Amino acid sequence: MKDKKRSTLPKDPRANNSDPFSIENPTKQAVWVCAIVLLTLIIDQVIKIWVKTHMQLGEEIRVFDWFRILFVENMGMAFGLELGSKLFLTFFRIIAMGLIAYAIVILIKSRHFSLGFLACLALIFAGGIGNVIDSMFYGIIFSDSHGQVAELFPTGGGYGTFMHGKVVDMLYFPLIDTVWPSWIPFIGGKSFTFFDPVFNFADSCISIGVILLLVFHVRPFTEALEYFSNPRIRKATKTINEEKRQTTQKEKVKK
Repeated sequence: MKDKKRSTLPKDPRANNSDPFSIENPTKQAVWVCAIVLLTLIIDQVIKIWVKTHMQLGEEIRVFDWFRILFVENMGMAFGLELGSKLFLTFFRIIAMGLIAYAIVILIKSRHFSLGFLACLALIFAGGIGNVIDSMFYGIIFSDSHGQVAELFPTGGGYGTFMHGKVVDMLYFPLIDTVWPSWIPFIGGKSFTFFDPVFNFADSCISIGVILLLVFHVRPFTEALEYFSNPRIRKATKTINEEKRQTTQKEKVKK
């Protein structure tokens, strides 16, 4: 019986490989990936621009007890995490997003990976780019939000410089807001909130993409790592794709 967990990537185009090698439509995949990225970026930036131009820093809109729009800004990564200098973080995000974009293009060209798997990567990429846009441009296109509503394209210039913008966060879900029992050592009597971090739409897309990868696309992810690490697989894949293209052209000529 065939091992269903075995990789379906071709090791040698000349071998009689019993595993099916799927041939995906790269044009269709590219269109869907671009659509996901574009739609994600539009939604993310529309929300952030609205918050910046309608709310002061620290202002809160209570939608429900468990969901609030709370305007905060951070210099760090997703969910307000901070690591190193602002310039370092911006460069790190740009390099990381460039690598993900390159990987998506190569995987689409391989014609082996499913649209669902690529959509997860597209969500992660779009979420990262959404926060990169904040870091790169918000400092020069917005005025300061402390004690006032920010102005878009202020005449006196922005609150910062290129590559030193702050990431806008606004989604706050205090699902549990309580106080620790007094009998618990060290933390007794202190407030406890879950979920405490404030995040944005881009952060959500990154998290959703990662969760979907871990739950539904572990095998494609491991195969993608294998694809990039093994030159034989990339060569075999290229050969098979070329043979498929030639076969398709011959069939069209016959018709």
